[in-house]
Order: sequence, then structure tokens, then C-alpha cells
Amino acid sequence: MKIALVHDYLVQYGGAERVLEAFCEIFPNAPIFTMVYDEKLTNGAFKDRRIHTSFLQKIPFISSHHRAYPLLMPIAIESFDLNDFDVVLSDSNSYAKGVLTGTDTLHITYCHTPMRYAWDDCHRHMREFEYSKFTRKFLPFGISYLRLWDKISADRPDKYIANSKFVSSRIKKYYAKDSTVIYPPVNLDGFHIAEKTENYYLAVGRALPYKRFDIVIKAFNKLKFPLKIIGKGPEMENLKKMAKDNIEFLGYLNDEEASRYYAKCRALIFPSEEDFGITPLEAMASGRPVIAYRGGGALETVVEDVSGVFFDRQTPEAIVKTVENFQSEKFDPRKIRAQAEKFDRNIFKSRIKGLVESEYENFKNNQKSWN
Repeated sequence: MKIALVHDYLVQYGGAERVLEAFCEIFPNAPIFTMVYDEKLTNGAFKDRRIHTSFLQKIPFISSHHRAYPLLMPIAIESFDLNDFDVVLSDSNSYAKGVLTGTDTLHITYCHTPMRYAWDDCHRHMREFEYSKFTRKFLPFGISYLRLWDKISADRPDKYIANSKFVSSRIKKYYAKDSTVIYPPVNLDGFHIAEKTENYYLAVGRALPYKRFDIVIKAFNKLKFPLKIIGKGPEMENLKKMAKDNIEFLGYLNDEEASRYYAKCRALIFPSEEDFGITPLEAMASGRPVIAYRGGGALETVVEDVSGVFFDRQTPEAIVKTVENFQSEKFDPRKIRAQAEKFDRNIFKSRIKGLVESEYENFKNNQKSWN
């Protein structure tokens, strides 16, 4: 079985890239096809892989400005020739599911989400990202084009895998496709339970508007409790300006460094509505509870009063009230860790491998019956 891996673009190292890493471990000989690749921005995670990029790679400064070229991305992803492969496994937040494959190739897509800025998040996307007046004027027309392309390209995969039940419902709504849910992997070996915790709260992630670090900072400005923030991103300077002295920004940390902060925090604050969300599971793998917004993938990973608590509105006031009533001592680190173990990396790899093999076997049998 000759297999190819397809990823949207490799210009950051986040949850989707961790999924791709696991795919690489399952299928060590599979090349990666991606529109744009930057070894430094992906922390060298894929430096030993065979990587094929599109014509977008030749555009100057594309790695840091890829968001400026959404109308070229459908053309770029369709430019890959994958006819020599038996199976294509795409890892898609947006465009990767739209690759073109022949009738003799099985295409399975691991869908992190239907293209958010083409569907339910399109208005928020236009508000939150800084575009020129010219771009803002014509952006609605471009999004309409992307929405049409996204709908058409949704018919190209033969099989959908969703990263959560939440995403599965969105795939059904926007693409009218059924999907199998396989939760993303967590490397439990990289996290540990500390003998003693400290008094700070923790927030982790990329500094993007939808992550809602702004409401966390406003809440902790009022609470005056210690808060540490791990991550980097375009909103970081704005966040630093609004933060008081009880809030510390640690920047980007590798997994080993971050795990030490996870293990000793009172709790992780998770304010965004994510399609799945890896950071709550990393906190739980460290035996620490999560204070999460009641929405999205957190509802499938955080068990209320066992591995965390929820707040119901994305406002500073809701966070303040929840943190003031929060009692970390009532949570058992071993029970929290046990919840995270349900999402272990080896479980993910086993399920993906089994699904790809069984789907390919069925695909070959169907081909024989057609002939």
C-alpha cells in the first residue's frame, strides 16, 4: 500500500501538526504534500521527511503571510499529482481535503474542522484579522468563492474522520457527510504529576483573537491572582499592554519546558471554543484540573467536577466568578490523569492504522466487483 500524506501548510507547530507527526510514525515511508513549508516555524519536527510543496513556496515571506493568499490556495492544493498512490491521507483544517485523486486512489481525510472562515466564522474572521480597506471591500466576494470551492471539494474524499463529535456535527451540517470520530493524540509520556503545586494559574496557546486570552487577562487583572501565559502570536503585544503585574508572559516553550508549568499550576484556564483542544488534555495528563468555557471540544474531554469545571459565557465576569469559587484541593490528580489516558497517542495510532487498512481493503474489493 503506497500512501501519501497531505497537510494544508506547515508554517506552525500546533495540534494539527501533532496529528501529522503521528501519521508519520504510522506510515514512516509516506511523503508529505503541503502548500508551504518552513522548517524553523515547525520546530524541525518534519526535517527528516520527504516534503513536496506547491508554487506558493516561491512567494517571498510566504511562511509568515500565507493568510494573504486564500484565493490561490485552492489552485495550489489541486496542483499536486497523487496518481501514483494507493491511499491519500489528508490532514485538513481547510484546503488539504480538496486534493485531486484518481479513481484508483482511496482518499481518507482527517478533518479538524470544515473551513471555519468560509462558514460559521466568516463574519468574525473579517472583523478580527487586520486587512487593508481594499482587501476588506473585496473579501466578502472572495469568501463566497471559497465557500463554493469548499462545498465542491467536500465531495472528493472517500472517507471522513472527525477529530471530535463537535466537528462531526459540523461536517454533517456543511458537507452532508457522515464521519468516524477519532480523537487527536496526546503524548502522555511527556507529562507528569508534580509532588507539589504552586499558586499560579496557567493559559496556553497561540495569541489569536478567537483564543480569547483577552477575557482571561481582564479577569485576572481584577482577581490579582498570579497568571502565567505560554505561547506566541500576532495578538501578544496587545495582550501584554492590557496585562497588570500579576500576569507573566513566558513566550514559546517546548513541550518539556511547558510540562513543568502544567504540572505545578493550580489550574489551566481554557476560554475558547475549540474544535477539540489539546491543551486541556496536556493539563489533565499533568494531573491538573481545567477551568474551561462550556463549548466545543472541551465538553468531550473535561469531566465536570472530576477533571475540571466550566463557565457558561465568554466574559471576564464569568471567569472571575468561576475562579473565585474554584477549589483545586477537591480534585484528585490521579483521577484527572486517568481521564487524559483515554486520549493516549498509542490509542490514536492504532485506530488510524486499523481504519486506513480496513477502508483500503473495502476499496479494493469494491473495485474488483466493478470490474
